[in-house]
Amino acid sequence: MDAIQQILTNPAYHDYLAILKGARNGFVYGVKVRFPHALVMSVLFGRGDWMTRLRVIYRATKQHALNLAKFVTLYKTFLLIQKKANGGKERSIDTFIAGVLGGYLVFGDRNAVNEQIVLYVVSRVIASFLPRASNPYSTSAQSSSAGSAVKPLPPDSRYFTIFAALSWGAVMWLFRHRGETIQPGMFNSMVYLYRDSEIWNDLRTLLWHNT
Repeated sequence: MDAIQQILTNPAYHDYLAILKGARNGFVYGVKVRFPHALVMSVLFGRGDWMTRLRVIYRATKQHALNLAKFVTLYKTFLLIQKKANGGKERSIDTFIAGVLGGYLVFGDRNAVNEQIVLYVVSRVIASFLPRASNPYSTSAQSSSAGSAVKPLPPDSRYFTIFAALSWGAVMWLFRHRGETIQPGMFNSMVYLYRDSEIWNDLRTLLWHNT
């Protein structure tokens, strides 16, 4: 155990062990994020018996968790390779290159889970171009960002209002006129909210459940 502890605390092995822990964290985070989402979506929109739905939940959770674990592993590995190739110094472009390679290898295969993850990421990238407010987000002492040197700044409220309005206007127009271009999970949610609410036969189907 002492030998293992020495390896774990040896700075010479830090970058390599960080890849291992990154894979672990990616897998755990993927399970935490995907399992409740898949469970709720299966209850609301799932088809078939419960065994079929459980298999869908398992497959989606497994894929999300493994893909995040793979991406973190590849990203950190490519960063380390570039750092070694540049005399132990990390360049600003290294993170972009590592992200491009990892994204291509892991998330380049178009499927439902990858599509949702990529759309989530791209929405954050686009939103990052909004002008920022002057004060950072308020965080609790237990927050993971509380002790970080970088404090994320929220969007300026004036620009965010315009961004929100245009986003909702655009997605509602797309839903009505070009629904085939909307990601399936969001499309199903919008059908439930806006189309299914147009149909009922009696008081029960008006207030209790859809027809």
